[in-house]
Amino acid sequence: MLLIHHLRAFPTTCLSPRSLTISSTKRQHKLWSGLDNWRKSPVNDLRLWGPTGPLLPSSDSISPGFYGLVSAASSLADLGALVLSTSDPLSKSHISHLAFSRWRHENLPVGSISHLPSSPARPPKPLLVATNEVPNPKDSNLPLNAHMLHNLAHVELNAIDLAWDTVARFSPFFDVLGRNFFDDFAHVADDESRHFLWCSQRLAELGFKYGDIPANNLLMRECEKTSNNVAARLAVIPLVQEARGLDAGPRLVKRLTGFGDNRTSKIVAKIAEEEVAHVAVGVDWFLSVCQKMNHLIKEYGVELRGPFNHSAREVAGIPRDWYDPSCGTEVDKGDNKQGDKEQLSAVYDRLTHIISMESENSSLGRPAK
Repeated sequence: MLLIHHLRAFPTTCLSPRSLTISSTKRQHKLWSGLDNWRKSPVNDLRLWGPTGPLLPSSDSISPGFYGLVSAASSLADLGALVLSTSDPLSKSHISHLAFSRWRHENLPVGSISHLPSSPARPPKPLLVATNEVPNPKDSNLPLNAHMLHNLAHVELNAIDLAWDTVARFSPFFDVLGRNFFDDFAHVADDESRHFLWCSQRLAELGFKYGDIPANNLLMRECEKTSNNVAARLAVIPLVQEARGLDAGPRLVKRLTGFGDNRTSKIVAKIAEEEVAHVAVGVDWFLSVCQKMNHLIKEYGVELRGPFNHSAREVAGIPRDWYDPSCGTEVDKGDNKQGDKEQLSAVYDRLTHIISMESENSSLGRPAK
């Protein structure tokens, strides 16, 4: 696998016979139309879920001590390391928001962190277990809506750390990646921290809390496996894990509505809607990084399985022929367009052959980042 330090040299030799270049990728599909507006949007302070949707929280909802911790950091990378070292989930979410707010409102440098722990700080609960050991709704002692919210809260908490880990871990390569890369992923982290707070609030309203049932550590294992490769990180997290959230989101909303919990279904629907931006960011930066390297990372030969939410993936910028082997690529040959099943559709074709993913990911039945 190509190590991150190779980015400085931008080697042009392929790593395997099946590796491919992507010099024309951005001409072959359209990025999400809302990406520029998302990037330019102001800091979102709507951290509370009100009677009909997001609201501003009360002024005393954040501990004054958090402000001191955040103000002591001298760079964005330092802020990321602070979030990653915070174990309490609610504190992590609040500090994450304050960190992004400070980054946006002050002219901080990205800075650089030369070493990070392989895993972020975590609370004693939930107990982390293998995916097949996570209790199903019937065995969890939680009602279906609370069980689904807990799973989603766990995903959102992991997503906060995944985004900040991307910021801090790859900060030594600012000169290659550029300031906008780090702004985008700090922005993603801020969105995820808001999502976690909504889930946590709703769990409390139902009489439960995050940590009440065991959870899996799949997402952070993927983080660790991609800690030395920015292209692999971008492929595994936004293009596979978060894209699975696009697939699962509508199913969760439907199940919650059928359960009679319209309030929770609206929260999940809003979260799923906002995840499109995160996948689109991953698509854009994955293309950019791979274009700079002029080749893809080494392939591992795994299968990415459906069901897929094709329309949501397309909106986010992932064309169907990137991940669906039944879809041929249309190639322009003069006045005719002919399906060419053998042409490798650039970049994602397929992430199934690029990133090592556990097959269990395809059977989680819940949003994943």
